Amino acid sequence: MNIKSYAIALTALITLTTTACSRKVTRIDPGEQIDLSGRWNNTDSRLAAEQLTGQILTERWLEDHNKEKKERPTVIVGMITNKSHEHIDAETFTKDIEQSFVRTSTVRLVQGGEKRAAIRAERADQQTNASTTTMKQFGLERGADYMLQGNISSIVDSQKRQKVVYYQINLELTNLETNEIVWIGDKKIAKYVKN
Repeated sequence: MNIKSYAIALTALITLTTTACSRKVTRIDPGEQIDLSGRWNNTDSRLAAEQLTGQILTERWLEDHNKEKKERPTVIVGMITNKSHEHIDAETFTKDIEQSFVRTSTVRLVQGGEKRAAIRAERADQQTNASTTTMKQFGLERGADYMLQGNISSIVDSQKRQKVVYYQINLELTNLETNEIVWIGDKKIAKYVKN
């Protein structure tokens, strides 16, 4: 084979390989429901968060709190643990819940965990580096009245090329002063997958 024939063959091979391996990416609306794998996805997270916060905000504990305290309750979203069979970033679900709370303005939401620690570190830094008229004082944080905690679990039932994936999200709202569980709720999601 001469060099010219070799170059043509190589060019054809590269073109064929590039064309065969090309990928097309199309932007879609993040709210559009698309299930490709049957695994937990952004739609599951968003819908579960909206439905669960809807449940929380229509239950008796809220009415009781408003009667007793005469102000909106302050909630902190604590740990939501992934106990499912697959990797689920529970933080995205936590953020969906926090967004739902903030949108309703029915409860006050305060930071927790690492973000709260970062805010406290910034406040400490201000004590040294900010002017006295703009630095934020210690001891003025709003304390949470309630903490929301829970988990995401799953069960997989499969036979040959079919499976049903069942997710259950369990949440509990606890009164931080009395340690009383004031609300328990769950959201169930079932997906049938056939390959």
